[in-house]
Amino acid sequence: MSRLKDETLSIRTSAEIKQLLRLAADRERRSVASMIEILVLEYARVHELRASSSEHKPEGNGV
Repeated sequence: MSRLKDETLSIRTSAEIKQLLRLAADRERRSVASMIEILVLEYARVHELRASSSEHKPEGNGV
């Protein structure tokens, strides 16, 4: 399934997590970015999470 990729995500993590992510991506013959997508999609499937059709942005409390 092809998805429009029009968002950028930047994260800071430990060297250990980065190394594990690279190892997982190599094992699956994927890029690191693709591996992150697979991991997030699998988490969402297991936990029955669904993205809404329009991005939800939290509203301020008016204070």
